[in-house]
Amino acid sequence: MLIMRMVDIIEKKRDNQPLSRREIEYFISRYVDDQIPDYQVSSLLMAIYFNGMNDAEATDLAKAILDSGETIDLSGIDGTIVDKHSTGGVGDKTTLVLGPLVASCGAKFAKLSGRGLGHTGGTLDKLESIKNFNINLSSEAFVKQVNDINIAVAGQTAKLTPADKKLYQLRDVTGTVPSIPLIASSIMSKKLASSASVIVLDVKIGEGAFMKTLEDARELSRLMVSIGKNFDKKVIAFITDMSEPLGYAVGNKLEVLEAIRTLQGTGPADLTTLSTEIGSYLVYHAGLTESLKEARKLISEKISSLEASDKFKSLIESQNGQFPDINDYIHTDTLIAVKSETSGYVEKLNALEIGLAAMRLGAGRETMSDKIDTDVGIVLNKKVADKVEKDEVLAYVYNNKQDITDEIKTILNAFTITDKMVEKKPLILEVIE
Repeated sequence: MLIMRMVDIIEKKRDNQPLSRREIEYFISRYVDDQIPDYQVSSLLMAIYFNGMNDAEATDLAKAILDSGETIDLSGIDGTIVDKHSTGGVGDKTTLVLGPLVASCGAKFAKLSGRGLGHTGGTLDKLESIKNFNINLSSEAFVKQVNDINIAVAGQTAKLTPADKKLYQLRDVTGTVPSIPLIASSIMSKKLASSASVIVLDVKIGEGAFMKTLEDARELSRLMVSIGKNFDKKVIAFITDMSEPLGYAVGNKLEVLEAIRTLQGTGPADLTTLSTEIGSYLVYHAGLTESLKEARKLISEKISSLEASDKFKSLIESQNGQFPDINDYIHTDTLIAVKSETSGYVEKLNALEIGLAAMRLGAGRETMSDKIDTDVGIVLNKKVADKVEKDEVLAYVYNNKQDITDEIKTILNAFTITDKMVEKKPLILEVIE
């Protein structure tokens, strides 16, 4: 029997040769068991970063990561299970809107979410800003809640895809996070572990996203759709613009309030559009309507009837939370208006700068051990293509810090104002099935 060695696997990928399923399974299983040192796995990750992986390798890697831990048994859920994943962005509270929307239409929305790190906010952080909201559900409670009200959102357990957690920590300190096959296998391993049959992926590009170019976003989307197909899943990828924040609110409680308003029909147009479109694909592919057009109509009806908003309330109360009082939810020391120094039109609004400013206010984490202030954040008053007068408010800052001079400068620098009218760019750039 041929003895396998990690150094041979490294050399093979270094020389741009495809790895076999057995080789991928070998390095993942032994790395999780601490039989292979970080320095060897780091070397392999760098070889993958430079030489890539083909579809078969990426699929085998997703499967090996999936098999490194437990999967969630959702066979007790009656109906087609749907799920959604975003690659992360600034002000991205889509799950808070999308979940109740599709659940009110009859889809079974069973989602395991993560926390935010850096300038991108996490769904769990937003939900935990709701008083007493419980993200820790047992498998039995999770399944029962989805059967009862069509929706549950909970935290990932440590036993789910442990290889992914180890690999990501290593990628984060070795400069290999942007590798498309590593991103694809990481995302899809977690989605496969949650047992959904229909999955929509929101792949974001722009300053506030990990993907910076349309070409890279297409390749990542295509690869994740391919991996899903190899596991008999229906996977659809949306490529969406994240050059400016999604919606107006950036910050945990602020985003919860914006999600509630969107479910009640008074939210921002971009968040409403994205949630409606992604939701339509989930509802249609779950077999609840005969066409996408009918799905869009059904979702619109659920918003106008307030059934979608009621479903969000049911989600919160089912997980022991207290539905927010919109008029008495944010508690900060100061509210500061950031005003424009010139007149004109907003040509650019750098999502990354807004996200970093919000993080430094306390709305996000630089490290996983950082404590989040759920009350603070930024509410934009102007976005791309809007007309601005000198001394008009660009954004409001909810703050509990003594000195936010640097944060205000960052917010001002995020806005590029021109004297010419600006055309609004489309939010949804492509849909890949």
